[in-house]
Amino acid sequence: MHDEQVISTTESVCPVCLARIPAARVRIDGDVYLRKTCPEHGMVQTIVWRGEQPDYTTWARPKLPAYPARPMTSIERGCPFDCGLCADHRQQTCTALLEVTQRCDLRCPFCFADAGTHPPPDPDLATLESWYHTLLASNDACNIQLSGGEPTMRDDLPEIIAMGKALGFGFIQVNTNGLRLARDAAYVRRLKEAGLSSVFLQFDGTDDAIFSTIRGVRMLERKRAAITACGEHGLGVVLVPTLVPRINTDDIGNIIRFALEHFPTVRGVHFQPVSYFGRYPTPPSDADRLTIPDLMRAVEAQTNGLIKAANFTTSGCENALCSLHGNFVIMPDGGLRPWTQQQQAGGCCTPQPAAIGAEKTRQFVAQHWSAASSSMIALDSIGDSAFGAWDTFLARTKTHTFCISGMAFQDAWNLDLDRLRDCCIHTISPDGRIIPFCAYNLTDQAGRAIYRGQQVQMASER
Repeated sequence: MHDEQVISTTESVCPVCLARIPAARVRIDGDVYLRKTCPEHGMVQTIVWRGEQPDYTTWARPKLPAYPARPMTSIERGCPFDCGLCADHRQQTCTALLEVTQRCDLRCPFCFADAGTHPPPDPDLATLESWYHTLLASNDACNIQLSGGEPTMRDDLPEIIAMGKALGFGFIQVNTNGLRLARDAAYVRRLKEAGLSSVFLQFDGTDDAIFSTIRGVRMLERKRAAITACGEHGLGVVLVPTLVPRINTDDIGNIIRFALEHFPTVRGVHFQPVSYFGRYPTPPSDADRLTIPDLMRAVEAQTNGLIKAANFTTSGCENALCSLHGNFVIMPDGGLRPWTQQQQAGGCCTPQPAAIGAEKTRQFVAQHWSAASSSMIALDSIGDSAFGAWDTFLARTKTHTFCISGMAFQDAWNLDLDRLRDCCIHTISPDGRIIPFCAYNLTDQAGRAIYRGQQVQMASER
C-alpha cells in the first residue's frame, strides 16, 4: 500500500508521439513523479524529485512573469509548438545559445545535439550577425554561449566573438570539449584577444574510464591541458559534468575537489544530470534519473560535509524546479564559507519579478564565471590575522568566490510545460527564432524533433 497524493496538475507531451497531454505531479511515499496518459500510447510515470528533503513544494518559488516585450511568433497550437518566443512565454532570455556549427571532433554516446550526424554547412558570419541582431531586437543584450556541435571546429570563432562584443554583448562564453584548447595555444590566445569571457568545459569526471564510457575517448590529460592553457591566457573555466547514474555519480565529490585544486582558473562546477534527448544509448527508467535532491545529497556526502545540502538554493531566473546553486568563498585555510542558504518551509513566499531574477543571474554569471581579478594574488597572503574573520570573508567575496550549480534539463518523459514556460536559456534556431533550450532539443523516443535540424517546420505541419 503506497501513500499517494496529487500535488498539482500541469501539461506535458507523450514521449511516443509528442502530443500535448494533461499531466499531474504525484507524491508517492515521499518521492514526486510526473504522471500522464496519452489516449493512443498509454500512461507514463517518471520520477522528478527523489526524497522529502528539501521538500518539493517549498523548493518552488513563485515569480511574477516577464512576458516578451516583443514576441516574434503567434500562438496557434500552444506550448511547446509556437516557440519563437511567443507571447505566453514567462521569462526573458538570460543566456542565448548560438550553435555556430554542427560538426564535432567526438562521437559521444550521450549528446543532446546528436552532433556530427550529417552536419549541415556552418552558418556564415552574416547569418550569425543576424542572430545577434534578433536577440537585441527581442531582449537587449543577454549573455551569449557559443555552442554546437563543437564550436572550436571553426577557425573563425574569434571573429564571431569579436562581432558579438562589438554589438554590445558583454559576456560571451564558449561551450567546448576543450580538445583544441589543449593543443593550440595560439587559438586560445586569439579567443581571449577577441573578447571571450569564459570557457564552459565539458568535464565528466576524474577518471579516464568515465570519459571512455560517456565520450568514447580517454582524455583526462587533455582536459588538464585545456585548463592550463585557459589559465595562462586569463580565461575563466566552469567545469560541466554530464551526470549519468552508475557511471560518474560516485565521482561528484572528486570533481569538486579537482575544481578547487585548479582555482582560480576554474571558477566553479555546473552539474547537468543527464537528459534523454538527442543521442543516448537506451530509453530511460527511473533508475537512470538523477534528481535535484539526489545531487544535493551526493555533494554533501561525497565532500564529507565540506558542502552541505542546506547551502543550495533556488534560482530567481528559471523555474525553481529546474536548478540549484550554491555560492561559496574560499577561506585562507582552504575551507568553504557559503553565502547562499536554502529557504525554509513557511518562509517568505512573496512572488518576485522574473525580470529581476533574469538580470541578477546575467550579472552574477558575467562576474563570477569570468577570470578572477589579479588582485586575488595579493590577497592570497592575507588571512584572519590581518583582518577580522568577517572582514576577510567580505574581502574574499570579490576575489575567491567558487560556484556550484546544477541544471536539470527536461526531455519527453519528464517535460513539465509550466517549467518550460519559465525557461531563460534559449537557443537561436537556424531560421532565427528564439526557442527555449528544452523545447529546441526535445525528441521523442524514436529521435524525432519538433525544432532541431531539418524538422524545424514540424510545428506548423502537425
